[in-house]
Amino acid sequence: MDSLNKGAFNFFRSDTQRDLALLTKALDASISGIIITDNTLPDNPIVYCNNAFLEISGYDRTDIIGHNCRFLQKNDRDQPERELLRKAIENGESCVVDIRNYKKDGTLFYNNLFVSPVKDENGNVQFFIGVQNNVTQRVKAEIKLREQQALMEKRIVERTQHLKESKDYLNSIVQTVRESLIVLDPTFKILSVNDHFIKVFKVTRDDTIGKEMYELGNGQWNIPRLKELLETVLPTNNPVEEFEVEHDFPRIGHKLMVLNAYRVELEGEYKDRILIAIEDITDRREIERRKDDFLSIASHELKTPLTTIKGFIHLMKSTVPAEADGKFKAALEKTDVYVERLNSLIAELLDVSRIQTGNIELHKEDFEFDKMVAETVDGLQTATKSHQITVDGATHSIYNGDESHIIQVLNNLLSNAIKYSPGSDKVRVHLSEVGNYIKVSVTDYGLGINHQDQKKIFDRFYRVGEIQQHYPGMGIGLYVCDQIIKNHGGSLWVESEPGKGSTFSFTLPVHTEHQQ
Repeated sequence: MDSLNKGAFNFFRSDTQRDLALLTKALDASISGIIITDNTLPDNPIVYCNNAFLEISGYDRTDIIGHNCRFLQKNDRDQPERELLRKAIENGESCVVDIRNYKKDGTLFYNNLFVSPVKDENGNVQFFIGVQNNVTQRVKAEIKLREQQALMEKRIVERTQHLKESKDYLNSIVQTVRESLIVLDPTFKILSVNDHFIKVFKVTRDDTIGKEMYELGNGQWNIPRLKELLETVLPTNNPVEEFEVEHDFPRIGHKLMVLNAYRVELEGEYKDRILIAIEDITDRREIERRKDDFLSIASHELKTPLTTIKGFIHLMKSTVPAEADGKFKAALEKTDVYVERLNSLIAELLDVSRIQTGNIELHKEDFEFDKMVAETVDGLQTATKSHQITVDGATHSIYNGDESHIIQVLNNLLSNAIKYSPGSDKVRVHLSEVGNYIKVSVTDYGLGINHQDQKKIFDRFYRVGEIQQHYPGMGIGLYVCDQIIKNHGGSLWVESEPGKGSTFSFTLPVHTEHQQ
């Protein structure tokens, strides 16, 4: 195996363009997913993946490059196979496992993974090659007989609240729920609807019972997104949650609806029913839109008088006589600080407003990425005495992007790292080039973030409960950062454990002609 890996490594390092192109074509032609990780970089990040891996995982290359392979398991972290992989990589050994992975849309698949080290002439592991095959059907067939009954009972308990084999009992549940509910048979014919559905969509029971879903209201419900839900998603037997459908009904006007659906599979008369819950969120979205409009208008209106106030404060500071009272000077300094803080807050609100309306502008120019990072860190370090910020690694890249926006992202991540690590005095910035991507990681050794909150911290106005009680803020900084990175074609993510600190990383695609 060592001689084979050595030959593969020498072939991979070939300087011949033709051989490299041939190797790339061969890898992309493989029906097996193939990834290559760089063991010389921190956290062994992915630096290459072939097209089959994109197909298997459902991710884009932007979502993959720079990440450690563990992201495929999401929060399913208690698998013993993860420990086997960790030990094999730590010891530079080959390993074969069947492991549960999750696609970008959350779909579970079982992956047969073969990991093999690639060593240099001195026996040091430089890369790991992972060959992956989707073996979901095989694994499901193996476990179906022993898990089907238990899984069926669990779904009945959780999803139908002990739904009985009684049509009257089913109807009583449907009528008491204050959402629009429809029960369909496997051919999508309506078995029952509740009063809320009749009231909201202005139909009668005679117009619905026994009719095909698509025929309601003379074809008003012949909606492509609804067909996708019923004919594509539901047959997988996976519950469907938060499925948005937008439609203009001739009789009741424009509606934005959220559908939750699942199959009710019981023995006997009521086998294989489809239950759909419909929530009308038209008014709620309109309120959110008005809130965004208010946010935009208020931010713009506050900006003008604040600029004037800043000007007067600077004028006062420059004309204060030397013999002025010390308390007056101190008050003037504090006023300047708080006005500047308010100005930064309004600037963030304006960024949110532009993002929501799609008006965020990028002014892209070539700049030295490493120099930008160094200057940003120096500027923040000058104003920060409590923490030592260290930078290691390099990208050696001339990056084409909006420098001011990237500085804004870096400043925000560094400020958060300092703010949320009061018991530590160190913050680390690591730069690297992985494939055709720049990767920046900011690590603190502070409070950390639990897995549940990690899913939401990039949402607009979201703040972690414990942090919200002790640290001021509006929860828009990370949202703005995430949108800026996405607008540059990159990806921003976090890895964290409560009490052990956090690492925020982002990648940016860089083209060959922009590299030094």
